[in-house]
Amino acid sequence: MNKLLVFDEFIIQIGQSPVLTAYAGLVAWTVPYLEIIIAVMLIIPRFRLLGLYASFSLMVMFTVYIFIILNFSKSIPCSCGGVLEKLGWTEHLIFNIAFVILAFIGIQIMNGQKNYSTPKYASL
Repeated sequence: MNKLLVFDEFIIQIGQSPVLTAYAGLVAWTVPYLEIIIAVMLIIPRFRLLGLYASFSLMVMFTVYIFIILNFSKSIPCSCGGVLEKLGWTEHLIFNIAFVILAFIGIQIMNGQKNYSTPKYASL
């Protein structure tokens, strides 16, 4: 929601990214709405596993982006909001890796529950 509340600032920060400059408009509109859709999917039990996969994928993409920015860019713009804007980029990378791992664990747990939730004799 923070990205939408300060949208003008967010699009300027995205435009300053050496990797995303050409796609600033598309990214600025797509990312916040994807995040909202994923959050809703995580709330609804029927779509939770799909939401975890989507969350995992988005976090992996953003983690790769941070890695590229840290290692191959001279300027490092920040479009983070809330608590994350207080973190440095290295700490942000560690934070993202931790949440990628948590999403992966969540996917494994959900897949495990799915395998145990249907008794083998249910089809009789």
